[in-house]
Amino acid sequence: MSHALRQYIMVTLSYWGFTITDGALRMLVVLYFHQLGYSPFEVAALFLFYEFFGMVTNLFGGWLAARTGLNTTLHIGLTLQMLALGMLLVDPSWLSVIYVMAAQALSGIAKDLNKMSAKSSIKLLLPDNAQGKLYHWIALLTGSKNTLKGAGFFLGALLLSSIGFRAAIVVLFLGLMLVCIASFLLLDRGMGKSQYQPKFHDLFSKSPAINRLSAARFFLFGSRDIWFVVALPVYLQSELNWDYTAVGSLLALWIIAYGAVQAVAPKITARFSTHKPDGKTALHWVLPLSLIPAAIALALHYTLAAPAVIIIIGLAVFGILFAINSSLHSYLIVAYAQRDGVSLDVGFYYMANAAGRLAGSLLSGLIYQWQGLEACMLVASGFIVAACLLSMGLAKHQPQTLNQPCPVKTKARGSISPSPSNN
Repeated sequence: MSHALRQYIMVTLSYWGFTITDGALRMLVVLYFHQLGYSPFEVAALFLFYEFFGMVTNLFGGWLAARTGLNTTLHIGLTLQMLALGMLLVDPSWLSVIYVMAAQALSGIAKDLNKMSAKSSIKLLLPDNAQGKLYHWIALLTGSKNTLKGAGFFLGALLLSSIGFRAAIVVLFLGLMLVCIASFLLLDRGMGKSQYQPKFHDLFSKSPAINRLSAARFFLFGSRDIWFVVALPVYLQSELNWDYTAVGSLLALWIIAYGAVQAVAPKITARFSTHKPDGKTALHWVLPLSLIPAAIALALHYTLAAPAVIIIIGLAVFGILFAINSSLHSYLIVAYAQRDGVSLDVGFYYMANAAGRLAGSLLSGLIYQWQGLEACMLVASGFIVAACLLSMGLAKHQPQTLNQPCPVKTKARGSISPSPSNN
């Protein structure tokens, strides 16, 4: 086994371990605090700092990783997640909205440091003559991560119903501690450190392709979280009278299947196109996605079937298309990014991802409390239409020629020119 492959496996295992605890923690917080009588908007507010600080972390975390190495930022993320879990072990009387928001802020920082570090490392671990495999490796990491996040949803609901909130937090803390120790001992210390020391202005000196892709990512992930984060689990629990395990199981199965589709997305998109994915590919796959949430809303409004049946079928169709779109986006940002200082571009992109999740999480609680699940679905479709409009401009941008050597330093980081055939 090559050194690079061993490092890739270790990065992936660390990412998996973190993801299980993060998914479990999210489900614990949603279900436990709704049980305590929190309104849907108050439950959504618990994730305000989680997404906001995740957004800030992606912007500055990429800069930090380029200066100190991806190993450092990955372990900072693991440590902060353990601290966030520890904060929730206090007496239940301390668990006010503000206190839980502060714990979630640490968890948001941890999650995005970990994700940015793991995804950036793949481009560095693949040699120049193997960059054609980038789409497959990114899809595998992203898909497996989401499958395990779904397992985390199920684990969180199961632990809450079987051993209670505090004992569940202890189990997650101990498991993550083992992951942190193993990755600290086995990962290279200098992985991902840039050959030059990026300046602060490098955070914002981005190419048109990365800006446009990031904006599309904002609306894409905002569209999912508008109805998935708070509205759907609360609807299933309060309107359809599902118990914790049933709610957690459905969302877990959805995330697991979603991750499985992400992992095989390269095979699916290859059936419809013989060339390597580009901006046109992203546009073609986001267009049909925009119709699905609106169709679910109409089916619920006119009671075309039992609500549970509509939700399950709609979730399945939406999940397949969304997974392919997500996998394409995850590949394109790494392909567009420069090899030296890759974490800067990836961090900027995932800042937009976190901003979309922040907007989606808040709107999920607010719109559901105001108008219900159907309204959440309609707004989600509007967000995807915005992603479609932004994706139209991606068609002229091609990923970089990845086997060309990258300069040590350029005047404008991340500038990408379209290929001569697209001028």
